[in-house]
This record gives sequence, structure tokens and C-alpha cells, in this order.
Amino acid sequence: MDNSLDNKPYDLEERTFKFAKMVSAFCKQIPKNHLMNQQNLEYSKQLIRSSSSVGSNYIEANEAVSKKDFVYRIRICRKEAKESAFFLRLIVETNDKSEIPDGSKLIDEAIQLKKIFSAIIEKSK
Repeated sequence: MDNSLDNKPYDLEERTFKFAKMVSAFCKQIPKNHLMNQQNLEYSKQLIRSSSSVGSNYIEANEAVSKKDFVYRIRICRKEAKESAFFLRLIVETNDKSEIPDGSKLIDEAIQLKKIFSAIIEKSK
């Protein structure tokens, strides 16, 4: 399976899965012996939680029993996408760029997902 975010799937469930998978791969590439190991470890844990929560809440939204429940779950998706972007940026900006992988595509994807969920919320009103 293609791991790049360049070919974004139109299926949002697949796209959120791919995002979580790429975040996991990103976190594995962060050096374990880095001076900021403790901070990176905590940021990575939060990032993995929030990035995987985007997709899992999207799945729950698709199984919603009411419109109100659907919108609530989509709001959580948006919140978790924003949180993912925050932790990605935190990791990227608090480390030596030569020691960690480039996270700019992941930050961009998190922001795009946030915008998609915002649009879904607006259209659901």
C-alpha cells in the first residue's frame, strides 16, 4: 500500500486511517537517544492518540443514531485533527531538524482534515 499522503483517497475513512498510519511511522523515526527524549516520548504518545482518534471517531460518526450524534462525533474528529497538528508542530519545532523526519506533510494533512470536518459540520447545520 502506498504510504505517501500525496495521493489522498476520497474515502475519508481510508484517508484518516492512512493519516494515523503515517503518524505512527513518523513517531518511530524520532531518535530514541535524543536529548529531549522524555518530551518527545510524551508528545509522540499524545500525537498517536489524537491521530488515531480522528479515524476512530469518524467511523463512530458514520454509525451515529441521530444527526446530533453525528455532528458531535465529527466535532471530536475536528478537535483531534487540530490536536494532531499541534503535537506534530511541537515535535518539529522543538527538535533539531536534521535529527527528525520532515513532518510538514503530516501537519498539512492534519490541517486539511480539520477543514474537511469543519465543512461537514457547517453542511450539517
